[in-house]
Amino acid sequence: MNWQEANKQYLMAAIRGLRGQLEGKRGWLGRASTSPAAELAKLEAEMPAPPAIRQLQRLFGLSEFERDLILLCAGAELDSEFSRMLGRKLGEENGASPAGSPTFGLAMACIPEAHWNALLPAAPLRYWRIIEVDSHGSLVHARLRIDERILHFLTGSQYLDQRLDPLIQKLSATSDLPPSQRLLAERVAGKIAGAGGPFPIIGIYGQESAALRAIAAEISSNLKLGLYAMYAGEIPAVPADRTALARLWEREASLTGSVLLLDAGESEGHQLVNAFAERLECPLFIASRWPLSIATSRSFLRVGIEKPNPREQQEVWAQSLGEYSKTVNGFLPALTAQYDLTGPMIRAACSEAIARIEPAAEAAAFKASLWDSCREQGRRKLDELAHRIQSSAGWKSLILPKEQTDTLRQIIAHVRNRRTVYEQWGFAERSSRGLGLSVIFAGPSGTGKTLATEVLANELKLDLYRIDLSQVVSKYIGETEKNLRRIFDAAENGGAILLFDEADALFGKRSEVKDSHDRYANLEVSFLLQQMESYRGLAILTTNQLQAFDQAFMRRVRFIVQFPFPGQEQRAEIWSSAFPPDAPTERLDCAKLSRLNLAGGNISNITMNAAFLAAEAAQPIRMEHLLRATISEYAKLEKTLSAEDIRDWIDRDPN
Repeated sequence: MNWQEANKQYLMAAIRGLRGQLEGKRGWLGRASTSPAAELAKLEAEMPAPPAIRQLQRLFGLSEFERDLILLCAGAELDSEFSRMLGRKLGEENGASPAGSPTFGLAMACIPEAHWNALLPAAPLRYWRIIEVDSHGSLVHARLRIDERILHFLTGSQYLDQRLDPLIQKLSATSDLPPSQRLLAERVAGKIAGAGGPFPIIGIYGQESAALRAIAAEISSNLKLGLYAMYAGEIPAVPADRTALARLWEREASLTGSVLLLDAGESEGHQLVNAFAERLECPLFIASRWPLSIATSRSFLRVGIEKPNPREQQEVWAQSLGEYSKTVNGFLPALTAQYDLTGPMIRAACSEAIARIEPAAEAAAFKASLWDSCREQGRRKLDELAHRIQSSAGWKSLILPKEQTDTLRQIIAHVRNRRTVYEQWGFAERSSRGLGLSVIFAGPSGTGKTLATEVLANELKLDLYRIDLSQVVSKYIGETEKNLRRIFDAAENGGAILLFDEADALFGKRSEVKDSHDRYANLEVSFLLQQMESYRGLAILTTNQLQAFDQAFMRRVRFIVQFPFPGQEQRAEIWSSAFPPDAPTERLDCAKLSRLNLAGGNISNITMNAAFLAAEAAQPIRMEHLLRATISEYAKLEKTLSAEDIRDWIDRDPN
């Protein structure tokens, strides 16, 4: 006989014993006679686990009287003969209860070892809401009713309390955990089991919420505990409601042998989390994006969750690609060097790449499809925080002196070969500091700083995001750091290029502290440096005023590229490359145009404006269109256009 059937027999036998005592002792219940007691003892001895009523008694520290009081209320619900007998012999006599409903006065009179403390608000029966008391009238004559969740527990049925069901969901252990994370879960479980004493609060933190839940489920499974999850946003703000929820969950945790995972997400305002954690006295996980400090008298264990290492990621790639893994032989290390993806993200990227490639496609095309799928996986969070720039610019469109061009090519080499240098050659083992690739592009407006970032992104086949500092920098203490951290974290998966355009507002010279604002500005710069140094992608800062940067800051930057104002020879080259091959032009003279003392950005504006003027006139782009566009550009710049600058631009042919 299984436990479920045996438990049902035991429960009904216990209720029959009470009913028999009621029938045989002038209407009063007494302690079970020898025969029913022997029957119960025999049933319990044959059960693979204690009956539910005994478990309930042990879990909540109930006395014999409190246990029998529960059986009295359960009998009224489960045994129709028992209920009718209560109504006939007792309820009608005291006149204080509907037929079949037990009262506390009845229990005090008919159950041995009765004590008044059993129904105190702080006593287990009422504290844990095992017995509900109808508050109408006196306590002696008040109707007693067993809680529905407890009644089902006694019958052997386990389910989540309906009052918790909208807030809490059950989690199960998964077989998809990589070996490093599975080993971490085993170590944490072993540490908890070996320590003895109360279960500590375990704060787990990391980038991916799904990974945090999976590891919490694995730890719980190792400890033979169930796991339920609730978002921190569901914690009531009203203290009384919060206390009621905590007590309800504590009862559920005891009944089911479960631990709660409180998902705090990215929220740093965790006052409610603190209050709720302090109130709970049962096993608890708190999952968060960043480490949380919990003010509680309980012991607190903080566990950081790293993503799968490159080797584990390559194994997931190979498994997810299946037969396609032969097609990308030798390409997986390049993927894991650039993209730091979780298992689900890797599987999604494989599915997308396979779905959009032709079955007979060549290896190069499939590799390109995989690379693009990784880019799409990495950009999903970042698209909400920054502006993605679509880049198609190549080296031909970037006119710079050889020294600057060589430096840009060095930057590309650092991005492409960081896995070889850091991991294979062991440079990462010497120091974890300074491995991030941070660059400053300095120079006047329009000299090609932003265009250079587009060239790098296009050459490296990476996404480029422009960060609007006006949306990042906040006057509120701590908000700037929070915004920056969110951006870097979102970019980490895909190693996108981050462009902090015109960064002087945040990254300028802050060494002299005059007031509290300057002090916090220094903290913001320090925090940025930490993020840049740990970021596995490329972060580029552009500035028009390099001299405003603190020297201590500049020493921690890998490259500084000075973008000079173009000379006449360079301007002629910029003009010659400014027109697309399909743009119709007629008798343009780049030598004459180069006399204009303008940067590349202004030249691009003039070219575009002239093209629209020509299109409106249904003509090819000519010098007269460029002249009109130049006059508009100079007016915008509030500069004077001299006659010498535009000399001989337009032929004075009378025809």
